[in-house]
This record gives sequence, C-alpha cells and structure tokens, in this order.
Amino acid sequence: MSDSNQDKNVDVTQAWHASQKQKSSAKKLRIFAAICWLIAIGTEIAGIVLLLKNKFDQGNLPLLIGILVGIAVFAIGGSLLWKAANKHNPASKSEKFKFFIQNQLGAIITLIAFLPLLVLILMDKDMDPKNKKIAGGIGAVLVVVATMFGISFDPPSIEQYTQDMNECAAQIRSNQPTTACSPEVAEQAQDIARDTEAVVDATKDAQNPDGRDVVYWITPPEGETRHDSPRVFHLCKDVSPLRDKNVSSGTVTEAYAQNAIRITKQIPMEQNQCGFTTSN
Repeated sequence: MSDSNQDKNVDVTQAWHASQKQKSSAKKLRIFAAICWLIAIGTEIAGIVLLLKNKFDQGNLPLLIGILVGIAVFAIGGSLLWKAANKHNPASKSEKFKFFIQNQLGAIITLIAFLPLLVLILMDKDMDPKNKKIAGGIGAVLVVVATMFGISFDPPSIEQYTQDMNECAAQIRSNQPTTACSPEVAEQAQDIARDTEAVVDATKDAQNPDGRDVVYWITPPEGETRHDSPRVFHLCKDVSPLRDKNVSSGTVTEAYAQNAIRITKQIPMEQNQCGFTTSN
C-alpha cells in the first residue's frame, strides 16, 4: 500500500485539537456570549416584574415591545458569539449530549429568555386585548427569529476538523489547491505536511530512495488523551529515546492522532542510529 492511500484510509478521529490561541479566542467569545445572554434574561426578568406590577395594563405598549426587542437583540448576539466560539473549539460527536448542548445552547437560552415573559403576556387578563395581541404577536415572531439564530444546523466537530486537516495536509504535500485548508485546521495541517516531508527526506536509503512516511513514538498509557502528555516521534524504533519503551509506529498523520505532536530535533543522530544515509 502506498503512503498516499494509507493517509486516506487511516482513522485519525482524535488528531485535530484546538491550539492555545484557538482555545483563548473561544473562551473570550463565550464570556461575551454569556454576558449577552445574562442581559437578555435580566431584561426578561425586568419585563416580568413590570408585568406583575400591572405596569402594562393601561398602556406602555412601546416599553413592552422595547423589552421584547431588547431580549431578541442580546439573545441573537449571544448566539452568534457562541457559534463563533464553537468554530474555534468545537465538541466531539462521540460525546453526544455535550455535542448537542454546546451547539444548540443559543436556541435553549433564547427560549429561556423569551417564553416565561411571552406566556405571562398571553395569560394576562388585565392587559388591554389589543395591546396583548400586538405584544404577543411581536413576541412570537421575535422568539422564532432569535431561536433560528441560536440553532446550529451544521455544527463543527472535532471529527470534521480532523478530516479537513488531513485533506488539507495531503493537498499541501501534493501541491494541489488547498481547498480543505480552513483557518481552523490550516496550522495543524501545515505541521503534518512539514513533518511528513522532513521524515521522508530523512529516511532515504538504498532500499528506499524516495524515503518513507513511517515514524515511531512511545505508546501512550491506556486512557490517556492527546493533551495529557504530548510526545515526539522518531525515525526508527532502535533510536536511544525509544529503548526499553513500548513503541507504536505509523505514518506522521497517525502519529499526530496518537499523542505525538512533532518530529524529533535529533534527526542527524537518529539517521546514524537507524542506518539511513545522511546525504541526498
């Protein structure tokens, strides 16, 4: 099997991970989203208090409509910020409950920020029927619109980004148009492409004049995730850092998927230890 075919078929579900910059950006966006949602819910509470004090029984329709519009604006703003955060640091489809909540939280918060007030408006027996009809109708339209903004119809996922990243890396290596290189995956894809090229160049010998995309790394303990203890990968299993260790092997792409995040910095030493030629 050729390296290119191996790259296409390898399962690298856990290969992509958010960078520190992406995590930081997502955190800031989520904080701003939470602030918007708190303002929306706070506005709703203010509307409920005014409603219970019969402040809308004898008019004040513009104020009530303003409250509903304000809730919608801040709910939508929070949803857009939250969606932007999810693009930087998405959830995994393997965690179904977390994936659903993280991606549909905007719609959930919007309903929380609207429905109690809207129900009270429609149930208010003292409000002028005409005002109730107008406020109820506007509120119903706003809750539908704001909820639609909160729903993620095609949410990003770790699995999607992994596939995109590996396609991007393959395109970079083969000098094809980088159609899969979105900003979210481009940095990791460039790392994979760069390290694959370095490994191929370093492993050329008489038997394999074109080099090989095979590397070796310390097998992570069972249950360890990619973020627990990042490792480097090496040119062969006989190098000194891997002696008396439990070793895994595979392509650079597979190494990235299994907790190894960069090539060794001791390439000349490892070429000697592995028996590869040191000149092209």
